[in-house]
Amino acid sequence: MQPGSPMSSLVMIVLMLVIFYFFMIRPQAKKQKELKKFREGLKPGDKVITTGGIHGKILELTDTTVLINSEGSKIRVELNHVVQSPEDAVLNK
Repeated sequence: MQPGSPMSSLVMIVLMLVIFYFFMIRPQAKKQKELKKFREGLKPGDKVITTGGIHGKILELTDTTVLINSEGSKIRVELNHVVQSPEDAVLNK
């Protein structure tokens, strides 16, 4: 291959796409899969943290919502907003 040939340009583009996949798309897909598994394993009594930073214990769980008890207040949030357990938050620091 000569410098500046169309074949070398094509190889560079393919190489950049492969690098983009391994550094951007694959880790995000893995994280989404782990989050889905975490949400599917939730049950009443589990302690959780929402995307809004609310810490609480699950009182009731439906397919799409969660009723959380947080210091005497009951809050119903969408299941998609439950992102981690307090134990995971400590481990991620």
